[in-house]
Amino acid sequence: MKRNHFSMMVGTILVLLFIALTHAGEVRQTVRDYGAVGDGKANDTEAFQRAVNSGRGDIFVPRGEYRLTQTIVVDLDKAGPISITGSGTAKIIMAGPGPAFKLIGTHEGTAAPNTVKENVWQNQRMPIVSELEIVGADPNACGVEALGTMGAFFSKLSIRKTLHGIHLTQRNRNVIISDCHVYENRGIGIFLDHVDLHQINVGNSHVSYNDGGGIVQRGGNVRNLQIGNCDIEGNMGANAPATTNVLIDATGGSIGEIAITGCTIQHTHSVPGSANIRVIGEGVYQREGESRGGNMTITGNILSDVQVNIHLQKVRGVSIVGNTIWKGFTHDMLVEGSSDVVIGSNVIDRNPRYHYADGAEANRGLVFRDCERFTLAGLQINNVWRKKAGVILERCRHFNISGCTILDCDGCGILMDDVQDTILTGCMIRDTRGPSAETTALIMKKGKDNFITNNFLTGRLQIAPGSARLQNNMEK
Repeated sequence: MKRNHFSMMVGTILVLLFIALTHAGEVRQTVRDYGAVGDGKANDTEAFQRAVNSGRGDIFVPRGEYRLTQTIVVDLDKAGPISITGSGTAKIIMAGPGPAFKLIGTHEGTAAPNTVKENVWQNQRMPIVSELEIVGADPNACGVEALGTMGAFFSKLSIRKTLHGIHLTQRNRNVIISDCHVYENRGIGIFLDHVDLHQINVGNSHVSYNDGGGIVQRGGNVRNLQIGNCDIEGNMGANAPATTNVLIDATGGSIGEIAITGCTIQHTHSVPGSANIRVIGEGVYQREGESRGGNMTITGNILSDVQVNIHLQKVRGVSIVGNTIWKGFTHDMLVEGSSDVVIGSNVIDRNPRYHYADGAEANRGLVFRDCERFTLAGLQINNVWRKKAGVILERCRHFNISGCTILDCDGCGILMDDVQDTILTGCMIRDTRGPSAETTALIMKKGKDNFITNNFLTGRLQIAPGSARLQNNMEK
């Protein structure tokens, strides 16, 4: 009896060992099993394509340098659920034009579950490209491209020396880009290229030194874009057209529901037209006299060292709060043709740490043109130099400016030209650098129905007759 039990136990162990070894064999199977060499010289394109077409799904890329001369096309409906992953030790050398990997799905619905067809859930959901280095070795080589996908996931990628790093085209839903280095590319780092895309998260990534821009949306129909906890810098080539670290451009399309939070965004002021964040809101869904593009938050970021730190054009419904901003060589903020914006509790500073390098050349300041229905509250602004004023309003109305501290500006503190229905209250405007008969706190060149009350003002007031009512201001 004991012998029978012993035999059964041994048999069970052997069966379990066989199963374990079988699964271990599956895990160990890699692109090398499909013929890839990985020596940086052999052409591994066909081996990679065989691995993808095998239907296996788990495509593991072990340590080595794999040279591709054509795009690896991942037809998601045929390949089934798929991941192309390494362990951070494999390099993909893209020695031909186009992306190294192109994910093609058939999802035509929205992000709502009831619009996702069963074949998408069964074969296409959450394709993954992860833990690889992709290096371009052709002028038109790119990193990865996705179209028609549902839940695509790009993580722990290093993409260098390509044209575009991560390229999203046509239509995608629920994209996650995380923990990536998209660095030193000739074009755009993360490119939303006239894409219909709702729900995209870009997080914890380093997007820098891409000559055509860092994170760029052009056209398309984009909603629910979250950019968080990233370092985004120097994304403008010296010989490239004017671009930005983050560009949201709705021209020919539409935008909405965007958050840019907790990022450091900076460099390079030496490029004409450079900006850290530029949002162009006018798109195809505008009607005459109305603005729709916007509904966005810019909060908790560090912004510095460009021509314009934040540039908004024809947007609405924007909140800009809790940012630290300096070294805007032309402007710290330039806002044009926009409405329904709250700008509150930001520090807009000139720090001596940077002043003695090249920071002295930064003019800085805030400019608002052709804007209405704004609240400016709790701003700390100092040392705006070589500008007419620290804050300039031109052809604006329905501004509520309160609780701001504006110090030591070469021009006046606030300049209003053709402004109406605006309140300025509870602000401190002073020049503390030394007594000067030339100090001017406030200029109102032209306006009507404005109210200036309960402010602490040092210097002259130049108020056009009939343009404003003054009450209870402390003048020193």
